[in-house]
Amino acid sequence: MRFLHRLEDGVSIVLLGAMVLLPLAEIVARQLGTGIPGALPFEQHLTLWVAFLGAALAAREGRLLALATGNFLPEGRFRAVAAVFTGGIGAMVATLLGTASLDLVRIEREGGIEMAAGVPVWVGQAVMPVGFAVLALRLAWKSSDLWAGRAIAGFGILLGLWIGANADTFADRAVTPWLVLILASTLLGGPIFAALGGAAVFLFLTDWVPLAAIPAESYRLAVSPTLAAIPLFTLTGFLLAEGGASERLLRVFRALFGWAPGSTAVVCAVVCAFFTVFTGGSGVTILALGGVLFAALSADGYRERFSLGLLTSSGSLGLLLPPALPLILFGIVAEVPIEDLFIGGLLPGLLLIALIGLWGVREGLRAGAGGTSISAKEGETSSAPTQWERMPPVLRRLLPPRVIEMVFAVWAGKWELLLPFVILRAFFSGYATLVETAALAALYAFVVQCLVHRDVKLGKPLVAVFRQCAVLVGGVLIILVVAMGLTSWLVDAQAAQALVDLVQNNIESKIVFLLALNVFLLLVGCLMDIFSATVVVVPLIIPLGLAFGVDPIHLGIIFVANLELGYLTPPVGLNLFLASYRFERPLLAVYRAAVPALVILGFGVLLITYVPGLTLGLLDLLGRR
Repeated sequence: MRFLHRLEDGVSIVLLGAMVLLPLAEIVARQLGTGIPGALPFEQHLTLWVAFLGAALAAREGRLLALATGNFLPEGRFRAVAAVFTGGIGAMVATLLGTASLDLVRIEREGGIEMAAGVPVWVGQAVMPVGFAVLALRLAWKSSDLWAGRAIAGFGILLGLWIGANADTFADRAVTPWLVLILASTLLGGPIFAALGGAAVFLFLTDWVPLAAIPAESYRLAVSPTLAAIPLFTLTGFLLAEGGASERLLRVFRALFGWAPGSTAVVCAVVCAFFTVFTGGSGVTILALGGVLFAALSADGYRERFSLGLLTSSGSLGLLLPPALPLILFGIVAEVPIEDLFIGGLLPGLLLIALIGLWGVREGLRAGAGGTSISAKEGETSSAPTQWERMPPVLRRLLPPRVIEMVFAVWAGKWELLLPFVILRAFFSGYATLVETAALAALYAFVVQCLVHRDVKLGKPLVAVFRQCAVLVGGVLIILVVAMGLTSWLVDAQAAQALVDLVQNNIESKIVFLLALNVFLLLVGCLMDIFSATVVVVPLIIPLGLAFGVDPIHLGIIFVANLELGYLTPPVGLNLFLASYRFERPLLAVYRAAVPALVILGFGVLLITYVPGLTLGLLDLLGRR
């Protein structure tokens, strides 16, 4: 078993590495006037394989994404029974999706369509039935430590096989009991992919639609030309978080702005936003940087409740700044230019950071925190005293310590500071596509963290980073691909048009519509992760926005801003649970600490919603509308 685990880890890591190298090789080949035949199709199918292998790793470790409501279950027998129930339902859904994927592979094999370079498409799709089969087995196995519990959960696999073999008997039958069963499993802590995939399965079954349509839609999203950017930017974020980038950036901004009251709080918000740009709303920012930043705030005299609220809210800042992953996914689903979303999100993203920063300044003035003097020698890293000692005595006497520390800090963090400029230059200059830009960012982070600073050692530490990234990417992408099946059913059922008619018949004012949209999206952001919400909800709200004259780019920024706020919304906002876990504080204490940030960011979301110039002004100025 240990050998199989190592093999599984190794294949996932190799494929993720290949996703980085292939676009880079394409850039080089293009400069030579040739290019690599089939580079894009191969990159797209590598994304599909990484998605399913990463999801298998996440299932093995019990890290498939689920609603936070499961955390409210009391310890003991009830939680154990709920785990068996959710494991069985998840295994049933995964089995159904696996058999449907197998049907798709058979159809594609008979069609004989090639991916590229003589490689048939069905070879790339073959990972889907295998991946779902592994998910089904692991969900049943991980449901309990007892063989009896595993056997009961394993019954879900048999039930899935029976339903798949008798699909015709479900036509025109009531779908509500099955949806209630799946909803109950989800609320008890079942994986989100099973909720979305299960809903799609039974809605399709009752409508006489072959289940192969679900993996067909999943495959269509997985091989989107730009989806590969998500795992590549995520890898960039993991490399930065694992290295000493957070300490260097913290030092830079404290050196630049440490003289001002509340400066440390502002710096923490900026550093969190920087990392969240690359890791998305995954919680990596809180988990990876929380300890360092919480200690910095405590050392500067900030109250614990404020520090807790600041870091909990800052864990999702940055989702509106380029090249944030939710903006990329919104562009894919809504079919709007991603570069326009990058430009449109710039001012709104900076606005939310500024509002949290002003809160930090107020706290600094209130508590007398920040604005402390700084010693260049004390502020140095382990190599800094050598730099101090090497300075000519004349300069040490003439230059203020803060200026010296500023120079040292900026020099130490210069490579991290350059990363956003490298990314934006490569993408907006047309030198590289979005996926190639993401690969460049991953290579840049690797060189800086592994070869320049050597914070991430080559060998096992680097392998661990790739593996952690594969787990997170798999947990996210498996949700996206199954959510496409539910989206397809909603499209076929003309749900968007029905929603437009319903809203227009009851709401006439654009102002009231936008307010209702904010409330709806806030609830969605509280209950769903931002990635699955994008795939399921965006196709429904795009027609609504057009009906009320809301620009799609503005709608995209409103959408992401609200879901960013949803991470803080009690009782089940994701950041609340992550902060409780990371800082070892009671959940109710985190709720109380996050309320001021929730109000502040809520005001910012309203500004973004009702002042479209914040989003569209730069686009108009640049002549992109």
